[in-house]
Amino acid sequence: MRINGTPHSMTIDNRTTLLDVLRERLGLTGSKKGCDHGQCGACTVLLDGERVNSCLMFAVTAEDREIVSIEGVADLADGEALHPVQRAFLDHDGLQCGYCTPGQICSAIGALGEAGRGWPSHVTEDIAAGVADASALDAREVRERMSGNLCRCGAYNGIVEAVLEAAGAQGPQDTATAATSAAGGAR
Repeated sequence: MRINGTPHSMTIDNRTTLLDVLRERLGLTGSKKGCDHGQCGACTVLLDGERVNSCLMFAVTAEDREIVSIEGVADLADGEALHPVQRAFLDHDGLQCGYCTPGQICSAIGALGEAGRGWPSHVTEDIAAGVADASALDAREVRERMSGNLCRCGAYNGIVEAVLEAAGAQGPQDTATAATSAAGGAR
């Protein structure tokens, strides 16, 4: 398997999860073991550009696949020090304690890729048409697409703003976000 652009060959028990290989065998501890049941998203990585919960995936199924963990995300940027999603998370306070942030960032990159390919979400108005591209997302779409990633600190407003900025979306905010912003909602 290739992890963050580097090929790795190893012998592992076929029951070992991708998350355990990343953390325990390769020392890539950015992906977190939050729930170990695929319910929190803290372990999200990109597999061939698609987001996956690495705690639910057996590492042996990643043979001949490209894996990008948070440690390799900046390398996806075109010569920049940070990936645009990472920069947006910093600019919009899309984090507090930071525990969920690696999974949130990987999930956001995956979600933007899905939107860029026109994939609809549960809240997309016209499921058959999908979305035009990532810049067509609004706050409601972003919340739905990121709903598999939990943040116990409650940085959701900053996360949504960060994903929208990274998507290049400049559409009107929905009423819930606008009301929170107008009331001086904390991040």
